[in-house]
Amino acid sequence: MPASQILTTTDGRFGYEAAGEPRRQTIVFLHGIGGAALAWRGQLEHFGEHYHAVAWDMPGYGRSARLDSISITTLADALQDFLIQIDAHAPIVVGHSIGGMIVQEWLMTHRQSAAAVVLAQTSPAFGKSDGDWQKSFIEARLGPLDRGATMASLAPDLVRELVGDDPDPAGLALATACMAGVPEASYRASMLALLGFDRRQALKEIKVPTLVLSGSKDRNAPAPMMEKMASFIPGADYVELQGAGHLVNLERPEEFNAALAFFLKTHATTAAVEAS
Repeated sequence: MPASQILTTTDGRFGYEAAGEPRRQTIVFLHGIGGAALAWRGQLEHFGEHYHAVAWDMPGYGRSARLDSISITTLADALQDFLIQIDAHAPIVVGHSIGGMIVQEWLMTHRQSAAAVVLAQTSPAFGKSDGDWQKSFIEARLGPLDRGATMASLAPDLVRELVGDDPDPAGLALATACMAGVPEASYRASMLALLGFDRRQALKEIKVPTLVLSGSKDRNAPAPMMEKMASFIPGADYVELQGAGHLVNLERPEEFNAALAFFLKTHATTAAVEAS
């Protein structure tokens, strides 16, 4: 399997990791709030056999520059800039958690730009910014930092809360390392960017092949909500991995890779031709 390379775009704005030949079709992986490009190394090595497999560091993470203003909209704009920088035509875009929200937002203005998309452990809405549930969610995650905790000290407990049954030990260790390495300012900004996000009405406008992927033990993006989400996307495939939590690609890498590979075999080759 090809090992991933650590790279930077020519404009210096984005750090990313990649495996496979650049002349092949590009598959791009977007991590969650507690992640980084390196969280996708298992997928880069696996899919780099047949694709140009790429994982970005979201702006403000890893080797990527921060944005002046962080919102799902500005992150979607950054995604488009990144795709241009890596010369990705009709890419397959895989978004996990906030990454899936970025994909949905990006599709609002680039509806036919993707060959296919995967919305993994994500949501079409976070809800109103002043809602009680939203306030409680943000307080639970940012409150400890306000009281003097660090990302490194919080990481083990945060990751344990996210995973489901019997997570892969190596994946669990990698998830913890990613979470510990997230800059506090970026974590705070990304959490606050969730407030007010709502693209439920846009789901019916997604016209590219779509896989909606959930874990049955995910408490952040519950499987029943994701199954309902999939029902509003024309022709979407829905896959639920039993016993998995919110970090499926790290908890159950073989199952995640198999589900994605089956979807790509079924849909993405034809879609790539149609989109080109």
